[in-house]
Amino acid sequence: MESPYIRPARFSPEEWDARVKLAATYRIFAHLGWAELIYNHISLRVPGAEPHFLINPFGLHYSEVTASNLVKVDIEGHIVGHSDWPINPAGFTFHGAIHAAMPEAHCVMHVHTTPTLAVCCTQEGLSYTNFYAAQLWDQVAYHEFEGITVHLDEGQRILASAGGKPVLLLRNHGPVVIGRTLAQAFNLIWLVQRACEVQVASQALGPLRPIPVPVLEKCVRDSLNFNPNFGAGEDSFAAMQRLIDRVNPGYAV
Repeated sequence: MESPYIRPARFSPEEWDARVKLAATYRIFAHLGWAELIYNHISLRVPGAEPHFLINPFGLHYSEVTASNLVKVDIEGHIVGHSDWPINPAGFTFHGAIHAAMPEAHCVMHVHTTPTLAVCCTQEGLSYTNFYAAQLWDQVAYHEFEGITVHLDEGQRILASAGGKPVLLLRNHGPVVIGRTLAQAFNLIWLVQRACEVQVASQALGPLRPIPVPVLEKCVRDSLNFNPNFGAGEDSFAAMQRLIDRVNPGYAV
């Protein structure tokens, strides 16, 4: 859908639409309490033949991100065109590796929320014992902690650890989700967040009740997040964007 806001002439309609949706996503993350000061990242492929991507300007809070101040980078993280801001050197280390090797990786999201990071710090990792986690059965991979992700060679190891799974839990660090669309990636990170919130809460009550594997497999097949017949998250993302239009507008400039 074409943006109702005025598009600067330097951006194509397709790039501007991607910029508006990504800026809205940063505002949604801030609204949900998923921001991490000026850190963490959401990257989105720019429509077109060139392998270019949009990522947040380093130094701005998520609530300050707008469509026009998003930074466009190439596959190696070099800034394309003009930008008043740099990018976080840790921001594109694994994002770039994932985008480069996985054509279906349209959007990559990474957070450090308390429940998701807590689960990444446990020996077991994600426990498939609640409604949300059940929808992630066989969709999750793990990568061992190597420190702050500023070294390019770790990007390739992170990619290898992902093994094509849409959810990668960086141990002792936080989750990464890979979506075929921005809306699918958002719904995946929301699913991971809710699964971890429930796990952290339920583990405090005692042993967790297991779910049989056939039921877990059925949950994945029936999940709206993976079924294109149900929009793969487009409707819920649109609802969240409308919410941001009411409570935190001004991102589409």
